[in-house]
Amino acid sequence: IDAWPGKQMHSHNYRVPEPFIDQVVVIIGSSSSANDISRDISSFAKEVHIATRSASDGTPSKPPSYGNVWLHSMVESAHEDGHVVFQDGSSVHVDVIMHCTGYRYHFPFLETNGVVNVDDNRVGPLYKHIFPPELAPCLSFIGIPWKVIPFPMFELQSKWVAGVLSGRIALPTQEEMMEDVKAFYLQTEAAGWPKRYTHNISKFWVPVHIDNH
Repeated sequence: IDAWPGKQMHSHNYRVPEPFIDQVVVIIGSSSSANDISRDISSFAKEVHIATRSASDGTPSKPPSYGNVWLHSMVESAHEDGHVVFQDGSSVHVDVIMHCTGYRYHFPFLETNGVVNVDDNRVGPLYKHIFPPELAPCLSFIGIPWKVIPFPMFELQSKWVAGVLSGRIALPTQEEMMEDVKAFYLQTEAAGWPKRYTHNISKFWVPVHIDNH
């Protein structure tokens, strides 16, 4: 892709769809940003091609209700003449490649002397993805998990943190929280999930009691 002469950008820099009028756009990724942006620009762009690992290796498919959007397997190569070739064997001449490949956790403002660190996009150790056992309840993280319904989750997490800080909800001991974190790590490893998917909790329901009284 580095040899490809066209415009490349990350979804982080996307703002409005109008700059993509009559352009052919390849979107790499299939999660929330890719889905939202592809729908947003499809009314303006000439064609939108989504490259995703979840697509079959056969003929490119078209999602229902979108006449100018195609689903492909991942990008095989990109060439100096502007063509992008997909693993399904199809190719298209492209104006823009947009990378919707996720984000990395980064906390340059936070000094914890190594108590909390980011390792291959795993922020930890965090009890239930919120409390570092050694620093709880003084430090908590809201909004770390992904592949969730975000704003209801943020609200529930915030209620839990507020309950803990007010004394209405008691956390387990530091040792118990650390054991819970280790057990969760073992669970994800047994499932074959890479470390960078630690906070993808779509397949790991995390029960949390929220006291609203």
